[in-house]
Amino acid sequence: MKKIAYILIILFLIKGAGLFAQNTSPNTSRRPIPGWFSEARFGMFIHWGLYSIPAGKWGNKTDFGEWLMLQARVPRAEYSKLAAQFNPTKFNAEDWVKLAKDAGQKYIIITSKHHDGFALFKSKDPYNVVDASPFNRDIIKEMANACRKYDMKLGLYYSQAQDWYHPGGSVWKNEEWDSTHVASMDKYLDEVAYPQVVEILSNYGDIAVLWWDTAYKMTKERAQKFDELANKYPNMITNNRLGGGFQGDLETPEQFIPATGYPGRKFEVCMTLNNHWGYNAWDDNWKSTRDVIQKLVDITSKGGNFLLNVGPNAYGVIPEVCQNTLRETGEWLKVNGEAIYGTTNSPFPYLKWGRATRKGQKLYLHIFDWPKDGKLIVPMSNKIKNAVLLSDTQNQLKVFKTSESNLIQLPSYAPDKIASVVAIEFEGEPGVIMAPSIGKMVRATSSGEGFYPNSLTDDNMLTVWKGANGSQMDSLEIDLNKTYTIGAMGVIEKIDADGVLNHQEQKFELQYWNGTVWATLSTGLTKGAGIIQSFDNVKAQKFRLILKTDKGEPYLAEWSLYRTE
Repeated sequence: MKKIAYILIILFLIKGAGLFAQNTSPNTSRRPIPGWFSEARFGMFIHWGLYSIPAGKWGNKTDFGEWLMLQARVPRAEYSKLAAQFNPTKFNAEDWVKLAKDAGQKYIIITSKHHDGFALFKSKDPYNVVDASPFNRDIIKEMANACRKYDMKLGLYYSQAQDWYHPGGSVWKNEEWDSTHVASMDKYLDEVAYPQVVEILSNYGDIAVLWWDTAYKMTKERAQKFDELANKYPNMITNNRLGGGFQGDLETPEQFIPATGYPGRKFEVCMTLNNHWGYNAWDDNWKSTRDVIQKLVDITSKGGNFLLNVGPNAYGVIPEVCQNTLRETGEWLKVNGEAIYGTTNSPFPYLKWGRATRKGQKLYLHIFDWPKDGKLIVPMSNKIKNAVLLSDTQNQLKVFKTSESNLIQLPSYAPDKIASVVAIEFEGEPGVIMAPSIGKMVRATSSGEGFYPNSLTDDNMLTVWKGANGSQMDSLEIDLNKTYTIGAMGVIEKIDADGVLNHQEQKFELQYWNGTVWATLSTGLTKGAGIIQSFDNVKAQKFRLILKTDKGEPYLAEWSLYRTE
């Protein structure tokens, strides 16, 4: 899943008010994406293969997942013996599809072949589940039949470049450990990978998504014919991990939610329910239902889809804890799905109490933090025609108009402990309160040649500020020209086109001038992709951001401060 070799920096222009601003820029995919994808918003990822048999343990270590073969340096001859043990007699494709439906998921993407080279479909290449295992059943065929039966979209993951079993397949960072694997990559692509992609696209009916992964050593020439093959299926979506500079249709941030989304591009956050993609019996660090639902809301509010992974065990059973979390998420969606499916980005730069999604002249306010006084401030100037809780649509909520905002009087308690949703109908285009930092002057203690601090507030991701060469600590100062009530900060860094973070963390400290000294508001790490950080409201005019790095110079694309009054 992880560690993709090519690094293509995404350059995109942010339109609107800030981190959650609605994207109005054109989609730059190679063709229009079928409408079902944005309607769906929520999908199931399935990582399953021979690595489920050792269940994360090899030798004395118990932290392996689907990368076991590489990480434990298992020789091909030894690893391939697992195929003779692969007999998941409890596997039932219909059970998996029905679980996805219970979860409110609209599509499934399953690994047809991962980096270990073992195919879960009948193939002319003999290293597959039908010919090399006692199970002797075509798993992809059964999944395709079950998806058709239950009206579920099916996508197939295929590792086109990395293949640690077939000679010539690429190996991450050329870390070869088995001399029998060394061979021509072009021959591998011609004789194994390309024919198998033809097979999976030809033999299982309509494939909704072709999900490439790890494009290590995929040149433009090598990737060209795979892209041409995919183009023969105009209704099929492809992601951005083929390699060779081919952008595909989707950005695929992995294990993180981008602070801005991807204006101008569709995106799909892929994430695990614990710390592993493949089954690991020792990993009990499970995400809670609250975490899953709020992540789904956050991603949807930025215009993205959420592809949530499960790793079935060697018997073909999805762990019970996964099933429970998915079904609980589905129960929430039964009440609130209207606020997720088919919605578009939030128009607000920031909402301290939660997130928002939109569908035409209706906004859905997802409240994570229920106001103690029952008064929900909606920072938009439009007239609100009516407001109701999705859990109680028969009772209208009272709305009070102020000069810049609306105030909705809520019940004294939240109907849902995770996220309660208020649906409002409004007139006109959303008139939202802008981030007061936009367009303001910024001063930096140092700047690299050609990098200007005012680019941090120009709403333009094409412009980046970076400290002077050799600087590992810099501070940025901004004057908002008058006092505002500020309760959150957003910073945007660069994100690679493969969706995997390859950037340094930056330590930050946000301060404000209290009239006498600089007082600290917030500290933390940026993680390399940008963050949104909330803190206690403060009334101030001047702010300072201190950035520190362990190596390399501090850098940012955007720095925003958000009003919360």
